Amino acid sequence: MQPEPQAATYKPETTILELADWLGDPVEAADFPQTQLRFRNNRAAAQVGLAHLSDTDWTTHFGRFAPLEGSLPHPLALRYHGHQFRNYNPEIGDGRGFLFAQMRGHDGRLMDLGTKGSGTTPWSRGGDGRLTLKGAVREILATEFLEALGVDTSRTFSVVETGEPLERGDEPSPTRSAVMTRLSHGHIRIGTFQRLLALEQADHMEALVAYCLQHFPGPPLPDDAPGRNDPAVQLMHNIVERMADLAASYMVAGFVHGVLNTDNMNISGESFDYGPWRWLPRWDPSFTAAYFDHQGLYAFGRQPEAMHWNCGQMAVALRLLCDAPPLIAALDRFGPLYMQHIARRWCWRLGVTPRGTDADAALVAACEKELREGAWQPDAFFFAHHAGRNAEGELAAAFDGYQPAGPDHPYWSGQQPQSMIIEEVEELWSHIDRDDDWSPLEAKVAALRLAGEAHGAPPAPAGHLAT
Repeated sequence: MQPEPQAATYKPETTILELADWLGDPVEAADFPQTQLRFRNNRAAAQVGLAHLSDTDWTTHFGRFAPLEGSLPHPLALRYHGHQFRNYNPEIGDGRGFLFAQMRGHDGRLMDLGTKGSGTTPWSRGGDGRLTLKGAVREILATEFLEALGVDTSRTFSVVETGEPLERGDEPSPTRSAVMTRLSHGHIRIGTFQRLLALEQADHMEALVAYCLQHFPGPPLPDDAPGRNDPAVQLMHNIVERMADLAASYMVAGFVHGVLNTDNMNISGESFDYGPWRWLPRWDPSFTAAYFDHQGLYAFGRQPEAMHWNCGQMAVALRLLCDAPPLIAALDRFGPLYMQHIARRWCWRLGVTPRGTDADAALVAACEKELREGAWQPDAFFFAHHAGRNAEGELAAAFDGYQPAGPDHPYWSGQQPQSMIIEEVEELWSHIDRDDDWSPLEAKVAALRLAGEAHGAPPAPAGHLAT
C-alpha cells in the first residue's frame, strides 16, 4: 500500500466520448428494488475528490447511477471481442457493467469508474446482468489484499446491495444481489483492439492507439527498438512492459487470477475482472483457481505464459496498422522484462534492497526451492523470512550481502501475517450470509491495509502510466 495521498479536488472528465460512437453503447442502469450501501472506499474516493459525498448522495450515484456532475451524461457499455481460454469469441462486451464516469485523480491521471452487476446491456447474451453480493465481497477482499501486496489493481470503490434474489448454478440459490463500482485508470482491453481488427476498422484503431498513448503513456522505448516512432509500436512496448510486470506481481503475491482471457487484460496494466481467484494454500505451480479450467491453462505457474500469449494477440491486432517485425521485437522483450520485475518485486516483498546482479536471481531461486520443499504458504514464508530473518542453510547464504529495506513496522513482530486462503474467505462471507454481520469483513479490510502500510510503497512501476 502506498502512503495516503493528499485529498484531490473533483475534476470531471469526458474524454472517452471522443471514441464513444464506435467504442460503446449508451445504456441505462437497472432499477433495483433497494439500494443499501454496504461498502464505500473513502481512501479511494479521496483520491478522486468524492469523499465528501453523503451516504445518500453516494447511493444515488453508485446505486441509482445518477450522473456525476460534469462527467459522462449516460453510461457506456463497451464493445470488445476476446480469446476465452484461447477460443475466439466475437459476441462479448460489457454484459453486466458499463463505464459510468471519468475524472482526474490526485496525481492528474485519468480515472474511470466502471460497474459490475448494473443490469443488462446489448452484450448480456441472455444473462441477467446482475452480480451476487458474495461476488462483490470477494472483489473487495481481492483488491484490498492485492493493493497491500503491491499489485497494480483496480480498486473496489463501492458495493450497494440491491434486494433481488438471484439464481446461480455454482452457489446456493437464491442468493443476495449487489451492484459494484470499481476505480481504475482505464477499461480498454486487448479484446477492444481485437474487435477492431476483426471489423478491419483501421481508422478507429489509429484513434484508439492515440487515445491510449495520450492517457496511458509509458516509458521511453529502447534506443535500438525498430519502428520506435510508430505509435502502434510504442503502444505495443508499453503493454509488454506492463503485462510482464503484472505477471511478476501475481507470482510474488502467490495469487491466481483464474481467467486470464484477452478480454480481461486491461492495457493500462491494471489487474481487474475478478472471478474465481485464489491465493495459494502452498507453493504449487499447478494450482488452478477456476473449477472450469480443466486443462490448467491459467494455473499459477502458467500465468506468465498466458500473459505473454495475450500480448501476442495484441501484436496480431496491431498488424492492422504496421508491419510485424517491430511488434515481434517488442514482444520478445517480455521474458527479460518479466525476470527483471520478478527480482525487484521479490526483494521488495522480502524487505531487502535489490542488488541488481545475478545475486537477485539466486535469492529468488533459493526462496522458491524452500517454498517447494517446505510446502510453505507464500504469505507465511515471506513473513517468516522478512529482511532475511530465520533463514538457514542455502537460504541464509542467498541472503548474504542484502540490506534490509522498507519501513520498520510493528506488523513484522506480530504472530502471523495476513493471508487470504479460501477457507477464510468463506468464513468472512458466512458472517454476512448467516447473520448480516459485516464487522469481520470490516476488520479484515483494516488488517489488510495495515499489512500494506507495513510493506511500504511498492517498487516504482516500470513505466506504468507515467505522468
